[in-house]
Amino acid sequence: MAIKTPFLPFVCDYQGELLAGVDEVGRGPLIGAVVTAAVILDPARPIKGLADSKKLSEKKRNQLFDEIIEKATAWSLGRCEADEIDRLNIFQATMVAMTRAVEGLSPQPEYVLVDGNRCPDWRWPAAAVVKGDMRIAAISAASILAKVTRDRELQTLDQLYPGYGLAQHKGYPTATHMEALARLGATSQHRRSFRPVREALNTVGDFNPDAQDDLFV
Repeated sequence: MAIKTPFLPFVCDYQGELLAGVDEVGRGPLIGAVVTAAVILDPARPIKGLADSKKLSEKKRNQLFDEIIEKATAWSLGRCEADEIDRLNIFQATMVAMTRAVEGLSPQPEYVLVDGNRCPDWRWPAAAVVKGDMRIAAISAASILAKVTRDRELQTLDQLYPGYGLAQHKGYPTATHMEALARLGATSQHRRSFRPVREALNTVGDFNPDAQDDLFV
């Protein structure tokens, strides 16, 4: 059995206070925007409990969401909608959304740390940090803002398009979601460049609200 080697603590060359952390949520789902966040934390107002958003309960994420917005020196959200994802591809759309998040910060950062292994091609000095949402507080904060924001958006979409189970699986290609696509078709919010959505469009077509009636018979 392979033994997992823990990541060593990350040491950043930049030691100032205008350090931004950036993370994204929503690269894998079949529907909705990819959402990014950028956060500059205030060293004078520490926030306890920051961690990878996926490791936190929904209740804890919501609590930290409010605290980050209240205490951070700056925070900003960026996004690319489904049609932009279809036009750019999901990787490029994520890079654009990250850039939009950092551009929205005021004050602007002097250095940026990005979760993952790639940074966008932008004007800020930056470094990519693998598993950064577990290792860098500012990236953890960004992951929480992005996830809570996107989860809330999927709850809204779930109300607009009942029958897909969006509030539960958040748009990922689960069995429930795939079955709904095969029965209801693809909504205007689905990513049409993603293969399961293309297949649903080819076989069923666009979203058919009349098919929802079967859910309530």
